[in-house]
Amino acid sequence: MAKDIENPCISICQLSGDLCVSCGRSKEDIRKWKRMKRPEKMAAVQRATQRLKALKKSK
Repeated sequence: MAKDIENPCISICQLSGDLCVSCGRSKEDIRKWKRMKRPEKMAAVQRATQRLKALKKSK
């Protein structure tokens, strides 16, 4: 079976509203991470990656 999805947290939590601008996850994703199944984690990481890209473009 495939390896677990690694937590994208980089231990520099910086919340702006509902979003961590360090890892790109929402508060909801952060709170539910440990209980998520692999497909949910994959989707959360994809969303986080897209959010971080959008944040870098807006700077």
